[in-house]
Amino acid sequence: MRNGNGNEEGRDIISLGRRLRKSSIRCVGIRPNWEDYPEDIRRAVASAKTVCYPGPVYEHVFEASGVEVFPRSYYPFLGNKIAQTNLFQLLGISHPRTGIYYGRNPALRRRIERDFAYPLVGKTPVGSSRGEGVYLIGCAEELSTYLNGHNPAYIQEYLPIERDLRVVIIGAKVVHAYWRLHREGDFRNNVAQGGAISFDPIPAPALDFALDVASRCDFGEVGLDICESGGVFYVLEANMVFGLEGFRKKGLDIYRIIADLFDNGETG
Repeated sequence: MRNGNGNEEGRDIISLGRRLRKSSIRCVGIRPNWEDYPEDIRRAVASAKTVCYPGPVYEHVFEASGVEVFPRSYYPFLGNKIAQTNLFQLLGISHPRTGIYYGRNPALRRRIERDFAYPLVGKTPVGSSRGEGVYLIGCAEELSTYLNGHNPAYIQEYLPIERDLRVVIIGAKVVHAYWRLHREGDFRNNVAQGGAISFDPIPAPALDFALDVASRCDFGEVGLDICESGGVFYVLEANMVFGLEGFRKKGLDIYRIIADLFDNGETG
C-alpha cells in the first residue's frame, strides 16, 4: 500500500497463513474481518511489500491496494478445473482435450458423444480433489448417470497412461517431483486412491515442461500433474493444495523447504 504522498511504506514480507511458520517471516493468522486484527498488525500488513498466503478473502483486497501477494495465481484456481482449463487453453498449453457443458438438455449426451469417443473422462469440475470426482465413462448409460449429477459437465479425452508425474514448484524452482502409478483395476494415479509413488529417474524435458507451465500461468506455488502420451507432454491439473506423502517418503519437510526459499530470497 502507499501513503497519502504516493510513496511506498515498508519493504517487509508478512504472512497471514501459517505455511511460513518455520521461517523468519512473521505469521499473523487469517481473521474473518480486517478490523479483527490489532492495530499494530494492520499497520504491519498495510506497509508490507508482500503479503503471503492471504486467503481468498484478502487476496484481491491486497492486490487492489498495490500490495504484492504470494503465491500468485493461487486462490482463483484452487480446486477449480474449469478456470484451470480455460487458462491452459488461452495460453495454448498442451492439456487433454476438454469440453465444459452447461444445462440439462436431453440432447446434451448426444452432443458430447459427437465431440468425444468412448471411453472418456468425466470430472466434478469444482471442489473435488485427491482423485475423487473422477469417472472413467465407457458407454451412453454411464454418461447419462454422470450428467444427472453434474451441471456443468466437465468432459475430457481419455489418455491411456500407466503413470503420471507430480511436480511441485515454488517460485521458479522444482522442489520435488515423483511418479504416481495407479493400482490394479483403477485408472487414477492419485496416491489418495491407492496409487503408488516411484522415485525412478524423471526426464529433464518433463521438468522443463512443468517449469514452463508454472511460469506462463504465473503459479507461485503449485503441484502440477504431468503426463506423456504419444510423445507429447500434457498438464492434467494444477493442485494448489497438494498431498505430502511424496515428501514424507523422501524425508522432506515442505514447510522447511518453503521457509528456506523465503529466507534465502528464492521465491521470485
